[in-house]
Amino acid sequence: MAVISGWLVPHPPLIFPEVGRGKEKEIKATVAAFREAAEVIAGAAPDTVVIISPHARTYSDYFQISPGEGATGDMRSFGVSGVKVEAKFDVDFVRALSLECTADGFPAGTLGEDTKGLDHAASIPVRFINEAAAGNAASDKTTDKVFPKYVLAGISGLPVADQYLFGQYIAKTAEALGRKTVVVASGDLSHKLKYEGPYGYAKEGPAFDRIICEIAKDADFSRLLLMDGAFLEKAGECGHRPLVVMAGALDRKSVESKLYSYEGPFGVGYCVASFTVTGNDDNRDFADRYLDGEKKRAADRAENESPHVTLARSTVENYIKTGRLYKEPEPLPEVLKGEKAGVFVCIKKQGQLRGCIGTISPVTDCIGEEIRANAVSAATRDPRFNAIEEDELPYLEYTVDVLAPAEPIKSEDELDPERYGVIVSLGAKRGLLLPNLDGIEDVDSQVSIALQKAGISEADRRQVRLERFEVVRYK
Repeated sequence: MAVISGWLVPHPPLIFPEVGRGKEKEIKATVAAFREAAEVIAGAAPDTVVIISPHARTYSDYFQISPGEGATGDMRSFGVSGVKVEAKFDVDFVRALSLECTADGFPAGTLGEDTKGLDHAASIPVRFINEAAAGNAASDKTTDKVFPKYVLAGISGLPVADQYLFGQYIAKTAEALGRKTVVVASGDLSHKLKYEGPYGYAKEGPAFDRIICEIAKDADFSRLLLMDGAFLEKAGECGHRPLVVMAGALDRKSVESKLYSYEGPFGVGYCVASFTVTGNDDNRDFADRYLDGEKKRAADRAENESPHVTLARSTVENYIKTGRLYKEPEPLPEVLKGEKAGVFVCIKKQGQLRGCIGTISPVTDCIGEEIRANAVSAATRDPRFNAIEEDELPYLEYTVDVLAPAEPIKSEDELDPERYGVIVSLGAKRGLLLPNLDGIEDVDSQVSIALQKAGISEADRRQVRLERFEVVRYK
């Protein structure tokens, strides 16, 4: 036995009558589809149901799998008492999955801090599936197993290919244990479908939902991997990464897909869809093809990159492989000698930031040496990330920003997040944000993020010293 199906389901708390108090009737198609989905899942009598929740404990660099014998959930955070959802965990599956990942050095397991309960994104599918299973047991007195056992796992901030790989580990564990397994991606679609909705409107919202509904019909998981991070951010969704994990669990499997329902009456998209395994299909190796494409794109960029980026890339590659700053002899290009300036080196992997370190003012003799020093720091000393490893090098994308001298300004009115970077200072605290960054579209957001980086509270915003600067960005 192995993974037999994958599902995408939403998790609006108001889908429970105790919470919705009548509003659930406005998503009656979603309720009916969810109940039908739960009936199909329970009817298949799975040994294990793996639920991927975006609201479980989440880390930037680790997939948390909930430990213990089981967990309970409720709706108290939504102002409702008296709702209790219980899930018994498949302890053997959790242990085997954790060991499988650890043995390969993949960052997943039970080592993180646990929430000691089911979040609402897990509680909702568990309740629907348990109710369907209980109904089946009541009608079939020979049934000796009422509820399936569950595995609850979160997503992570790692690149999209790692989300897919986590799904592959889930499938590998199911096969090794001989478990008939269902993987449920619990995730709402865009939260920005309507101006009057709780999160407002963004054109990327309906676009994202259309793509997911198309994938629900044709099961083309390659489109999940190719979605741009800035697009996802603007769409305001929480279902993409759970769905990628689910897709990974169906790697190299032929599937029959079905879109049960889609609604968005409250400004949030709710989709119910299934992907039922019908056999094997080696042509559906989406992650391998995606990574091959990423490697080719990186190689193509390297052929046309600026001398600044060539130096950053070659420095990182040499340092990661040899531990030395540069090969001898390796003179700097003339364009990088002589002039001094602050420099930021940013590194991305599969569209996500992998490291970014820089200097506001020069600390070396020339731009070239500034690039070398900051490239190594971005690759190995950014406190937000682990040091880059050699197998990552073919997929990395670099940018080098050379900073003009900063100038003081009197107010935020003199800022433009596309043209100017900003420096905020208060006492010894200082924070910088580069210009023209994905997702930073207004001055308020730009300054707020700079304040966060400096450790300055919003309450002190009017007291900060503001500076702006321009950059030349090299790719």
